Amino acid sequence: MLKSMKKHGTTLAVFAAVTTGLTAVVNSLTQKTIAHQAAQQQKVLLDQVVPPENYDNNMQAECFLVSDPILGNSGPHHLYLARKNGQPSAAALETIAPDGYSGAIQLLVGADFNGTVLGTRVIEHHETPGLGDKIELRISNWIAFFSGKKIESSGDKHWAVKKDGGMFDQFTGATITPRAVVNAVRRTALYMETLPPKLGSLSVCGTNK
Repeated sequence: MLKSMKKHGTTLAVFAAVTTGLTAVVNSLTQKTIAHQAAQQQKVLLDQVVPPENYDNNMQAECFLVSDPILGNSGPHHLYLARKNGQPSAAALETIAPDGYSGAIQLLVGADFNGTVLGTRVIEHHETPGLGDKIELRISNWIAFFSGKKIESSGDKHWAVKKDGGMFDQFTGATITPRAVVNAVRRTALYMETLPPKLGSLSVCGTNK
């Protein structure tokens, strides 16, 4: 009996070791592929909010961390810097609309440093399907309306939904969601106007600079 238990124990141990080894090998072989695909998907998203004609550098390689409550919370937010001929020309900044109907809405906003929004995309949300989810590009093109819109000042009344006297459509039965997104994009673009003097002191992503 004891001999049989030892035999089975040894078999299980060998099986576990082989399985662990195979898992490690598969992970090693696929890790680079997964990372490459993730980088490609991020590149596509960045190009949607900062069109390629606006930069000639590798934006993904120029990732910085910024923190300001105006971006929806006090945590660090990733900023990807665009350069043209070596000079900062625009940026893509992860931001949050904290007051969505069903909670926080995570966004990526691209803008230059003069108040012009180049593009906006929703990264994550929990808004009601069929109502608030129209902020997603796959559902409607509402989010594309931000492209090329300029903010004249912090009190620019055009930057509101039409129900509040602004230029952005609201959704039938769902005004809270578009209002939250419009306000978040406006705050983020205004914040980016203040960035040029601070660029040299920003923390690099993945460091404690």
